Amino acid sequence: MTNHNWLVTDEGQRTTFGNADVQAPERVYRLYRFLTDLEDILADESDDSLRIQRITPLVRQLLTSSYWLQMEYDPPSPQTGWSVKFLYREHQFPLTVQMVAWAPGQVSTIHNHATWGIVALIGGEEKNHLWQRSPTTEQPHHLASVGEQILVPGDIIGFTPGAIHQVEPLGDEPTISFNLYGVTDHKTRYQYDVANHTAKLF
Repeated sequence: MTNHNWLVTDEGQRTTFGNADVQAPERVYRLYRFLTDLEDILADESDDSLRIQRITPLVRQLLTSSYWLQMEYDPPSPQTGWSVKFLYREHQFPLTVQMVAWAPGQVSTIHNHATWGIVALIGGEEKNHLWQRSPTTEQPHHLASVGEQILVPGDIIGFTPGAIHQVEPLGDEPTISFNLYGVTDHKTRYQYDVANHTAKLF
């Protein structure tokens, strides 16, 4: 099975990029080294699409080399249907590094992240329904569906800050993913109600 690197833009358009193959590193690529490399890329590159394309190979290298990270997740909560486990936290460290698990049958809200993001699927199968802003005078938060992207283990998908999606696990097992996000602009992060053509900050 061939894995893919996907990039989803603010307009909901998706393209593949780069090489999804990973060569075994000469030494273990550890989380601390990944975080240092990540900070260097962010300081050097301001374009979010290019950031995603430069960071994604490092995510692959990290998950392949430091294999223990793939086991660092909590089962989905029976109350919410999902779980989040932070892999790294530090005072004034602005990035989010976490493992996320979704129970079968759950569907996320329709939302953007208001920052760049990278999601590497580790277990299960996941459908991303993609949307595009299509405002009118009467309905400034109207969205148009622009397709779906199904992810399988080994796939990585990156989102620019304005990309809008909805996540749905497929099958009868939880989805497990490694999620990485930049600094969220909470003034532009929305949750959308497609039926009523409304949006609210969250």
